[in-house]
Amino acid sequence: MEKLMQYVWQHRLWRQNDMRTVDGRRLQVIDPGRLNNDAGPDFFNAKISIDGRIWAGNVEIHFRASDWHRHGHSSDRAYDSVVLHVVDRDDAVIRRSDGQIIPQMRMPCSPDLHLKYGALVGAADRDIPCAGAIKDMPSVYITDWMSTLGFERLYAKAERLEEMRRRFGGDWEQAVYISVARCLGFSVNSEPFERLAMSMPLMFIGKHADSQLAVEALLFGQSGLLDRYAGSDPYAARLSREYAFLSHKFGLRAPEALGWKMARMRPPNLPYRRIAVLASLIRSGFRMTSRLLAVRTIDDAMALFSPAMDGYWSTRYTFGPEGNRTLKAMSRESVTIMTINCVAPLMMAYGTVHGDTHLTDRASALLHSLAPENNRIVSMFGEAGIKVPDAFTSQALVELRRNYCEKRKCLYCRIGHRMLADSARRRE
Repeated sequence: MEKLMQYVWQHRLWRQNDMRTVDGRRLQVIDPGRLNNDAGPDFFNAKISIDGRIWAGNVEIHFRASDWHRHGHSSDRAYDSVVLHVVDRDDAVIRRSDGQIIPQMRMPCSPDLHLKYGALVGAADRDIPCAGAIKDMPSVYITDWMSTLGFERLYAKAERLEEMRRRFGGDWEQAVYISVARCLGFSVNSEPFERLAMSMPLMFIGKHADSQLAVEALLFGQSGLLDRYAGSDPYAARLSREYAFLSHKFGLRAPEALGWKMARMRPPNLPYRRIAVLASLIRSGFRMTSRLLAVRTIDDAMALFSPAMDGYWSTRYTFGPEGNRTLKAMSRESVTIMTINCVAPLMMAYGTVHGDTHLTDRASALLHSLAPENNRIVSMFGEAGIKVPDAFTSQALVELRRNYCEKRKCLYCRIGHRMLADSARRRE
């Protein structure tokens, strides 16, 4: 509850005319101060007026006034600079270490504020407790928040890619290779795919990039997915023998338990199929950075992420019997997701590093040109009244759900802020 009270104080969500100290003196907040996230008083450098006299110092906030004593502040000289104690329950007089009484006030907020806050942060994972408020908010307010969230997610992905590049000594190609591998895993197998790529350096694959067998052997061997089929499928057995030779040559060790997920997965998304696609992208040399940066439309991305699936994988999703039809590398929907999660972040990262604003602008423009994702999060917010015209907005909604709703950071969400601000200022 103190967190909510700090929020109300920080954002001035009170009725100024109602503010008095517990002993009846008129109080005016000139400056609420700066929120302190470390040890010490909650707000530094505040400025208040009590009956016309100006006080400058710190502010401490507690649910109960008696918490001042329970927390040991009465004997802590770090709290001697507190000029105001803000509480919900006025159940004790508080003093500085020298015995001087500190002015105290009760937070003058609407009585339903706590209930509203509890309803927001206590809702079940699948609920949108602010759904009613979304429908009532001006569209320009929602649009502005979606714009902020969309860029927030795009910058976060770009920074992740840039961190990977720095990790590999500034090598864009290695970072992009790992990023492409991660994206091929989509949300379900993104971590195993990233770990696979990290364990199989691009420079080793490059030495045998002209051999489809060698590239697939290296990737499948490192993935740990060959053992199950090597005894029953001739091609898997061949890959296993090739991997034994190459792993000895390069001193490779397959990582333990990558954690592949297979349950309830559509055949085109199985890791076997996705590894085969990655192998086809690498065949004859990866060299993807410049090609990704040149993408301008979804058709460009389709051409880039649709390598020819020759031979064994032209008719198979996994090891085993041959299928009865030729298969595409990826569907248009899958390529759209790859563009969202791989191409646009690379443009933003590369443009930021090189000071190329045209490229960073193209990153967001590309997302605005793509169809929105079709997932539960997008459907949920769509039903609540948010229009989702493009992938930039669908990404904004994923950011909202993952980093605000699920983490119960309603205080930091503009929709939650609007709801709580209205409740805080509503008269009894």
